[in-house]
Amino acid sequence: MAINAVFLDLSGVLYEGDKIIAGAVDVVQTVRRRSLPVRFVTNTATKSREQILNKLAELGIDVPPHELFTAPDAALAYLQQNDLTPYALVHDSIAPMFADGDSEPDCVVLGDARARLNYASLNRAFQLLMQGKPLIGIGDNRYFSDGEQLLLDAGPFIHALGYAADTEPVIMGKPNKAFFREVLATVDVPAAECLMVGDDIYGDIEGALNAGLQALLVRTGKYQPGDESRLSFPVHAVDSIVDVVSVL
Repeated sequence: MAINAVFLDLSGVLYEGDKIIAGAVDVVQTVRRRSLPVRFVTNTATKSREQILNKLAELGIDVPPHELFTAPDAALAYLQQNDLTPYALVHDSIAPMFADGDSEPDCVVLGDARARLNYASLNRAFQLLMQGKPLIGIGDNRYFSDGEQLLLDAGPFIHALGYAADTEPVIMGKPNKAFFREVLATVDVPAAECLMVGDDIYGDIEGALNAGLQALLVRTGKYQPGDESRLSFPVHAVDSIVDVVSVL
């Protein structure tokens, strides 16, 4: 089927750690020259959107703010829409987004908080959940690559709390269908004609396919040998983002 819009994950697809992946800048420029809408879709929760945009610019990829969709932004919008005050267990870089004075929290927001994911903070979140307060997860990734090794992401902690408190987390970001629909609404292209390019077989690929998009797995970033066979349906995989041009 024709591809008339391209959605790109960031870490592991365009860059690894602080290094651009070879050919990534040229691919983005090629997509733009073909007048295809491009969106940058990420669960990154250790940088503010301003930091993400600055990092991309430093790597040679200029992204207008309206093309960037992040899971933290989706979580913040959800809180505002539902008038919720969070106990925010998130990374210091995005903590100001979720600060709400000294108000008593009526929900838990959990993201990739790194060293803040300790017993004391997780137990505080658990106690709030046991009072019936909802759990909102920023993304649902199992692990990520920092460019050198695989590291635990927020997903395991979100599901551990959900299991302990017997509550179903509300996931903001990938692989949530609503998150993909939010991005789709900005391109005026049918889902079946949009291509999601990612390195996460579950969050990027399975999430996009479940939302009705096409999906392309790259063998960079967090990709692990055999990921193509982890889902119950065929997955199209290529060596890197350079190969995206050949499928457009």
